[in-house]
Amino acid sequence: MTKFLKRLLKDVLLDSEISNVFSSFDIIGDIAIIKIPDSLLHKKKIIGETLLLHIPNLKSIFLQNTAVDGEYRLRGLELIAGENKYVTTYKEYGCKFFVNVASSYFSPRLSTERLRISNLVSANETIVNMFAGVGTFSIIIAKKTPVLIYNIDSNLDAYILSKINSKLNKVEDSIISINGDAQDILSSQMFIQKADRILMPLPEKAFEFIDTSVDCLKPGGGYLHFFSHIKSDIKSKVIGDSENYVHSLFSNYDYQIKHTQIVRDVGPRIYQTVTDIFLKK
Repeated sequence: MTKFLKRLLKDVLLDSEISNVFSSFDIIGDIAIIKIPDSLLHKKKIIGETLLLHIPNLKSIFLQNTAVDGEYRLRGLELIAGENKYVTTYKEYGCKFFVNVASSYFSPRLSTERLRISNLVSANETIVNMFAGVGTFSIIIAKKTPVLIYNIDSNLDAYILSKINSKLNKVEDSIISINGDAQDILSSQMFIQKADRILMPLPEKAFEFIDTSVDCLKPGGGYLHFFSHIKSDIKSKVIGDSENYVHSLFSNYDYQIKHTQIVRDVGPRIYQTVTDIFLKK
């Protein structure tokens, strides 16, 4: 992606400026979201117009001007080219999703991970997606395998979109969407010892929900997909560091680590990882 951006901008930026261009950007449907270093902010309009001109089907280019933050993991956006619209249709593995890039968290960079987890699921599992967003993980799983998924998110906008997306993809009979705090919802008796598998795709806070998630697993045990953020100066050490982190968090439980991998880079020397854990009850 770095070389692509440099080629795209070579006629509008100086050579010294091109070397400062960030390595990647997100394309979500017909919307692109790009980060621009402070040294190039005075050229944000021409950068946006260049992307709009050369990448087919794009209609809006937004500058990401704040980090992902807050309870709903939202990022600040500034229109720098094209139409002032936030809602788009995103396609992934034969599924379609309505996404509002301003009011609900969404990352196209998790697409490979969504497919990987969907391939691990067996028929007739009961699954809890603790931080479901617009329903992407849940819908891709339900489209592939007959399951029952509880799709939980505290963001009302994300919840509404998850309901719409379930119907759009004709899996509304397999997905029960719930708006509210996962900690409160899963503490109720109806979820205790009910789940075969729990998704925890909130690396900033997943550790806060460990006890609750374990309580929700069936008496015979089940799987957790536990996401983390790991800081490391050496990428080859990230998986080991991530598993050490899991060991420190799950020391009171009978568990096995089945797999750990890097999902993506999220910042300088910061990596998002996922660990598949089987817990015995």
